[in-house]
Amino acid sequence: MPIDNDVYNRVGETWWDEDNPLNLLHGSLTPGRFAYFRDVLRQQVGRDFTGLRALDVGCGGGFLAEEFARVGFSVVGVDPSTVSLATAHSHAVAGGLDIGYRVGVGERLPVPDIAFDVVYCCDVLEHVSDLDAVVAEAARALKPGGVYLFDTINRTRVSKLVAIKIMQEWRLTRLFDTELHDWSMCIRPGELTGVLDRHGLRVREVVGLGPRSWNPLRVLDMARAAHGRLTWGEASRRFDFGRTRSTAISYMGYAVKA
Repeated sequence: MPIDNDVYNRVGETWWDEDNPLNLLHGSLTPGRFAYFRDVLRQQVGRDFTGLRALDVGCGGGFLAEEFARVGFSVVGVDPSTVSLATAHSHAVAGGLDIGYRVGVGERLPVPDIAFDVVYCCDVLEHVSDLDAVVAEAARALKPGGVYLFDTINRTRVSKLVAIKIMQEWRLTRLFDTELHDWSMCIRPGELTGVLDRHGLRVREVVGLGPRSWNPLRVLDMARAAHGRLTWGEASRRFDFGRTRSTAISYMGYAVKA
């Protein structure tokens, strides 16, 4: 089925609004995944990130870009949605953060070769039409020895239930009345490792990313949020997304450029 990526233009003015379904990516997902990425980077490049350059591929409203900027990175965010970029820019300026945002797609990044110490791609790889090209471009932009950070949705029966059935198809719990994901485009860890390796990005670790609490009440929270009785940001915080043992729904990890 076709993915409706234009949704990011239709609702992109309110990425930071807790009532926007896209804020489900922020409530606990942003701090959960960034905590893991920060630990990885401390091991790989040290604790002082001042002056290091990071490229955010598919930056959306700037959730992760702002986290990287706050710890000292010089950040460039790239996204095809001009509405999302305008929102990201305005929010960064209001917060006193200097982040460079550029219109572009992962298959043709508007950045020079070997210019970044870190490239990260989150909530993006399962949306792209040419995964190989997106990874090749990331590798092109990354310096030798640089770190590539990623997360994406696995292609399993569990992920189909959660990401497709609950979050997309079931009327009581879905985020939007449109298709955000095509399960056939989700990527198994071994498949992604093969693509990364082909472009000189050696995977060092893959870990699970998902709810750290499987209380069945969280599904009820989804229904409440879908009907305006709970904000999506609060629903996200109650899920307590972060590093998990299981990669059955989503996973994250890092690779180093050879």
